Amino acid sequence: MQTEIKKVLIANRGEIVLRIIRACKESGIKTVAVYSTADSLSLHVRFADEAVCIGPASSSDSYLKASQIISAAVVTNSDAIHPGYGFLAENADFAQMCIDNNLVFIGPDPDVISLMGDKSLAKETVRKAGAPVIPGSEGVVKGVDEAKRIAREIGYPVLLKASAGGGGRGMRIVWDEGELESAFQMAQSEAEGAFGVPDLYMEKLIRGARHVEIQILGDGYGNVIHLGERECSIQRRHQKLIEESPSPAVDEELRKKMGEAGVKIAKAVGYRSAGTIEFLLDEDKNFYFMEMNTRIQVEHPVTEMVTGIDIVKEQLRIASGGKLPEWLKDIKLRGHAIECRINAEDPFNNFRPTPGKITSFHAPGGPGTRMDTHVYAGYEIPSYYDSLLAKLITHGKDRDEAISRMERALEETIFEGVSTTVPFHMAILKDSNFRKGNFNIEFLNSFKFDPEEVLEEV
Repeated sequence: MQTEIKKVLIANRGEIVLRIIRACKESGIKTVAVYSTADSLSLHVRFADEAVCIGPASSSDSYLKASQIISAAVVTNSDAIHPGYGFLAENADFAQMCIDNNLVFIGPDPDVISLMGDKSLAKETVRKAGAPVIPGSEGVVKGVDEAKRIAREIGYPVLLKASAGGGGRGMRIVWDEGELESAFQMAQSEAEGAFGVPDLYMEKLIRGARHVEIQILGDGYGNVIHLGERECSIQRRHQKLIEESPSPAVDEELRKKMGEAGVKIAKAVGYRSAGTIEFLLDEDKNFYFMEMNTRIQVEHPVTEMVTGIDIVKEQLRIASGGKLPEWLKDIKLRGHAIECRINAEDPFNNFRPTPGKITSFHAPGGPGTRMDTHVYAGYEIPSYYDSLLAKLITHGKDRDEAISRMERALEETIFEGVSTTVPFHMAILKDSNFRKGNFNIEFLNSFKFDPEEVLEEV
């Protein structure tokens, strides 16, 4: 059923809000920003048509307060809520609250969020759909004894993971049985603290694997397509730092297989909206389902650069009851795109967060260069939230040109007053193995970051 969306409240902060505001403006849709007291001077507040303060600086008193966000939407006569990523984006209860208050939730149905948010249930669903999954427990591991039995069956090393969440929290690598009991207890405690649920599941640890994800769009009428893959293996402590599309490890045949598997999974759960199917790809080109993110991804711009598709606009089209246009099925990847996540962290001091005032700021320009950011000269970086300052994306005719443009763009990027991860990104781009595409998710574990050499370059 078609639903006209005239005004969207964006339940988030920072650069993703600006990204959504731009898509809405180009679609003739009014926008409402919400903000905490710490974000009153953020650009997302300035560029929205309306803005509502929803609470104090703490996320738990503002961006995670579902009732206050719903109230703000009702008071401003909004038609829909876009959750962005993080915060309440994958909260099924929040999605249901939107629906109960006659607000369109720009995302998948609550039951799909709930199903795919439970990692053990998601694995079982994927297994039944006939897509490959990582060997491991068939559901939640009930205790240490069961964990030991499963680990003996699949072989060490194994990975304990929180069933209710991700981002590296509640995750432990176990190399042998002697470590299992203490690791199990620590992972349970961390999972309960982070997600309120101590449940864990177990997977075989696949050594030398790459993290490759498939971008999905589903319209609610049974039409599901994929927009190729993203390579996300450059990670520090399970947090992505550099993403690119296409993956240097994926050829046309493998892309077809992974894309078909992603579409099969999305169809199996009746997926509607933009979503991402995340896979591990081993050294023999075997791939295994890891999880599904039922929201827009931080790294979505690299897919937009190589396809020319505005993914947020497609979310808006789908949420209003529209169908995916036929021509989307024939999209081809053009060239290569890379994204660097620039964080307010000091890479010379163990990546210590660096909140404070940005005294000077210059964004790079030039062909094939895009920067998504919410900061400006004089902006005060709050200490309460994620340290992401900007996403720098470059596009070229091939991977070499995309990398060269990224190096040039990073040199043009100026943040004064605070330390950022720009020097660390520059060092990675100069690494010979990175340049050759010879890396996996363990790459940064052995990466040599020489501060003196980097400072000379800068």
